[in-house]
Amino acid sequence: MAPATVHATTDVAAIEAPVTIRAYLLCAFAAFGGILFGYDSGYIGGVLGMTYFKKLFGGAVPKSQDASGYNITTWQKSLITSILSAGTFFGALIGGSLADWIGRRLAIISGCGIFLAGVVLQVASVNVGLLVAGRVIAGFGVGIVSAVIILYMSEIAPKAVRGSLVSGYQFAITIGIFLASCVDQGTHNRNDTGSYRIPISLQMAWALILAFGLFLLPESPRWYVKKGKLDHAARSLSRVRGQPTTSEYIQQEMAEIIANYEYELNITSTSWLDCFKGGWKPSGNFRRVVLGMSLQMMQQWTGINFIFYYGTVFFQTVGIKNPFIINVITAVVNVCTTPVSFYTIEKFGRRTLLIWGAIGMVVCEFIIAIVGTADEGSKAASTCLIVFVCIYIFFFAQTWGPAAWVVIGEIFPLPIRSKGVALSTASNWFWNCIIAVVTPYFIDPDEGDLKSKVFFIWGALCACCIFYAYFLIPETKGLSLEQVDKMLEETTPRTSASWRPHATFAAEMGLTDKGEIEVAQIEHKAQETA
Repeated sequence: MAPATVHATTDVAAIEAPVTIRAYLLCAFAAFGGILFGYDSGYIGGVLGMTYFKKLFGGAVPKSQDASGYNITTWQKSLITSILSAGTFFGALIGGSLADWIGRRLAIISGCGIFLAGVVLQVASVNVGLLVAGRVIAGFGVGIVSAVIILYMSEIAPKAVRGSLVSGYQFAITIGIFLASCVDQGTHNRNDTGSYRIPISLQMAWALILAFGLFLLPESPRWYVKKGKLDHAARSLSRVRGQPTTSEYIQQEMAEIIANYEYELNITSTSWLDCFKGGWKPSGNFRRVVLGMSLQMMQQWTGINFIFYYGTVFFQTVGIKNPFIINVITAVVNVCTTPVSFYTIEKFGRRTLLIWGAIGMVVCEFIIAIVGTADEGSKAASTCLIVFVCIYIFFFAQTWGPAAWVVIGEIFPLPIRSKGVALSTASNWFWNCIIAVVTPYFIDPDEGDLKSKVFFIWGALCACCIFYAYFLIPETKGLSLEQVDKMLEETTPRTSASWRPHATFAAEMGLTDKGEIEVAQIEHKAQETA
């Protein structure tokens, strides 16, 4: 039998398949993984503020220290909240290799299984030890899912709406936070273990839905190319684009993916060590890895998870009534404003959103800090806090929330893409963990007791995000993942928005001279690098 072939093209203006409802639905379901991350981030803050939980896991304290008469020590709050992020850090790192080994889909399904085991331990817990163990294991699963979901969505989404579709992951995170806030509101007055076990156990439903659904979705065509299974890749691409394998759309996109992979293999290999090669030169992997990891660090430096992890506890310390209700309101703002990014991220671009989003957040954070310090404890200060926290969330939800995830899914070449995304996601969880560890020491009455002054810290860190985005973030909207590779080689961040494709990888690799790409050759190379 003659070897299968994929026909190449020299046309720079890529012929792109129409964006179908199927493409939207596939990515929308994959984005469901964000609910695991969001729900877990959202429920823990409310649980830490529940009277029964504080009584069972903590101990009695003077009423002057806590109105309920019970409280959890600062180190326990820090440990319980941050330990999940420690687990996710290692899970994200493992996720990169797992996604290359067994595929994107099976890696996500495996992460869901590990997450379920951790949730079971948390539900069974009546002491800090078992709760912490469960959160470590659940975190490991979330880490795998969070790293591979971004990779999977970026690789199957059409380039014209890739930013919007990957933003759906952040939207799913906000839905998870909102659901957790609602459940906490409904159970926090219970005087039994159901007060915390119900919020924790509901996480099982999200993991089961995601794992079952992934069995029905196609594998990433780029993973199949990486493995040399081009027939499988063509069929997978056909499914996600809603076109027959013989269509010109599928043939051209396949040719460009394969040619790009051949080009990348000529300048790099696929090991973890290769992630750190190339220095700071435009084509260097190290530059891209540093960019991805630092971008996720900066997202955490905006201070947003302070609100979602410790919002209830913080609102209690500054004397705001009905802190659980306020937590629900902030979650509603988060959910309702994130979809704005579906339009703006493709209209204005990733770089623009990151710059202006950081400016908006800085203004809000310093207003909260200044008014709260100057008029501490007053009704006006409380009102200002609530209003500007909501505006601050509004800016984050449509800029740094989705855009940071979109960019890390776009900037890595295929040979190291899974590992680059894994390192970037691990950075997110590392800094998430650091913030979760130190924050209780900032705000607890018997520790830092900063109250609204804590926003001076978040405001200063967020100000760094403005300069970071301006000088280091390139514009990637409207480009295929293969074109992003070329753009990063030929531009600086400040000139990237004006870059336009001028050649295809198929043409540059000389594949059009032969008229076709021999599948057997690619399969042989894939076996050599496996």
